[in-house]
Amino acid sequence: MKLKNFIIPFVVIFITNAGGVCAGEALEWKECVREAIKQHPELMTSLEKVNQAKANKEITRSAVMPQITGNASETTAKGAAFGSSGGTGQSDITVSSTRKPKTTYEYSVTGQQLLFDGFKTSFDLSSAERNIVSSRYNYDVTSSNIRLRLKTAFSNLLSSQELLKVTEEIEARRKQNLELVKLRYEGGREHRGSLLTAEADVAQASYDVNQAGRSIYFSQRQLTKELGRSSFRPMAAKGELEVKERVSERPNFDELVETTPFLQQLIAQKEAAKFGLKSAYADFFPQVYASGNIGNSNVDAFPDKNEWSGGVSLTLPIFDGGNRFAAVSKAKAVLGQASDDERSGRDSVILTLADTWTRLQNTVENVAVQRKFLEATEERAKIARAEYAIGLMSFDNWIIIENNLASAKKSFVNSEVNSLIAEAGWVQAKGGTLDYDKE
Repeated sequence: MKLKNFIIPFVVIFITNAGGVCAGEALEWKECVREAIKQHPELMTSLEKVNQAKANKEITRSAVMPQITGNASETTAKGAAFGSSGGTGQSDITVSSTRKPKTTYEYSVTGQQLLFDGFKTSFDLSSAERNIVSSRYNYDVTSSNIRLRLKTAFSNLLSSQELLKVTEEIEARRKQNLELVKLRYEGGREHRGSLLTAEADVAQASYDVNQAGRSIYFSQRQLTKELGRSSFRPMAAKGELEVKERVSERPNFDELVETTPFLQQLIAQKEAAKFGLKSAYADFFPQVYASGNIGNSNVDAFPDKNEWSGGVSLTLPIFDGGNRFAAVSKAKAVLGQASDDERSGRDSVILTLADTWTRLQNTVENVAVQRKFLEATEERAKIARAEYAIGLMSFDNWIIIENNLASAKKSFVNSEVNSLIAEAGWVQAKGGTLDYDKE
């Protein structure tokens, strides 16, 4: 019976964790970072947005470059000759198709160059440049958010692995406790309620082991997503549950906020909106173009001489149904929104910095506290077991100490992972991207 009680839980644990940590690849944190940089789809999307912004600038720049078009054609036409004949008061119409086809050759090259447009194109180029800057900061913001999620997933897998070890230790201890209670029960020194309680504790410990195994699988799935992998395969996190980013003194959040990519993105968007408003005002100025044309046409032979023309044109819209005034009103509203977004974003980032720094300090200190509790409960549990074995402590008092030990072990692991996640939140609030850990 004892052998059966040992083998069955072992088989359950093995099946639960099959394809989990034991069968998977071991990944260190920096390996995860390098992989996410290469293939995370959200990061690739942000990079394409940067490329789009660059292309939009080149499209805008094309307006100040010479615009040249060419045209060449060959047209063949064939006409019909009509005639009439009359005799007795009647006329007959005849059609002759012997007329020779006529071919016309024509070519031309036309060029146009913008001379002045109220600096509208210049403002549009400046706005496009700020949009490129904004898209680059958006890339950094995306990278920062991915790092937070990736670090959280990695930390969760680390803690799940550690929690599995802890629950297995608790289960083994619960089984030893059950054997001790059985001996005392069989010797008539313990009642049946204590025996049933010890058996329930073993069942709870076995459930915790199975739950920890399932948590590992979920954490592996979470990490797979944040790595940007297209398919799942088991893996293990390799590292320590230890915080490395320690900032015991409170930083100057008002200065720190200025370096965050999120705020810099909002500032770039506001600058782009300023140039957008200037561009809208520039529509009220005339547009001046220089244009020229060279070409010729000829019948039945390709032209051997060129004709050319050149000139300057000025265009000034007089009435467009209020379109330009509406465009200025819209540009003002866009600028107002961008300014308010910057102010709101600055306040939000400062608050986030204060919150994440506070949380980091609290969780780091809590790890030290939980370590003390764990050391104390381990010592008490060692003494209590010895006292219970020789009858100096009741089951009710002993089992409370054993339960405290199990809780202290789990709480210590949870405090460690909470500190790691708080550290990731602090780095993200500062604007730390995936490049923060690449080297």
